Amino acid sequence: MGHHLKRVVSPKSWGIARKSEKFVTKTSPGPHNKNALPIVVWARDQMGIVRNMKEAKHVLREREIIVNGRPVRRTDMGIGIFDIVSIPKSGKHYRILRDKKGRHVTIPIDEEAASSRLVKITNKTIVKGGKVQLNLRDGSNVLTDKQYKPGDSIVLSLKEGQKNEIIDYFPYQTGNMAMIIGGKHSGVVARITECISVPGSLPNRVILTDERSGETFETIEDYVVMVGKESPAIDRWGIEE
Repeated sequence: MGHHLKRVVSPKSWGIARKSEKFVTKTSPGPHNKNALPIVVWARDQMGIVRNMKEAKHVLREREIIVNGRPVRRTDMGIGIFDIVSIPKSGKHYRILRDKKGRHVTIPIDEEAASSRLVKITNKTIVKGGKVQLNLRDGSNVLTDKQYKPGDSIVLSLKEGQKNEIIDYFPYQTGNMAMIIGGKHSGVVARITECISVPGSLPNRVILTDERSGETFETIEDYVVMVGKESPAIDRWGIEE
């Protein structure tokens, strides 16, 4: 398999120009999924931090871009929703989110907000020693002694000496706040009013109410990420006003 794909067939979530050049870097296997945004595309096409691949390689070689507390070395490593991207030399920090059109958007945040990240639990398994391993939406895993369930979201610390420690969590249940990351309601933060289990292979359904507009709508469980209890725990969402 090649390391590039044609721009015209790149995922719409990337939000890049499709006719400026013929090819663009393809996301390598790793965090998130194939729709994850390659770090070079983020730095060059979205942010304008670098002008070309040569500059991108130099910046990454100097360990100048940090994603979720770790320096990025590969230009094709993917970043996705709720990732924290930091540039220590400039003192700037960003959170990757989704807008109402399902595109990746980059939201500037302060240093305190960049000290933790939110991630959804997709599954859990029991590993050697009887510990519970949480399988997270971005492909990473975390060991814990506490009981969390798939659908919950956890907040992981990115501070030195506390990396990947669970410092908070938001259970998947009615009454709590969720962000929609797919479908026509992508980017909306709403309160769950009902969780409907669907027998068979069809996805479970979730009913939510957008308290800003008063609209009640339905989506599937896969598109729901818990982001708070009584109120959202993150104040900037990239939602169009």
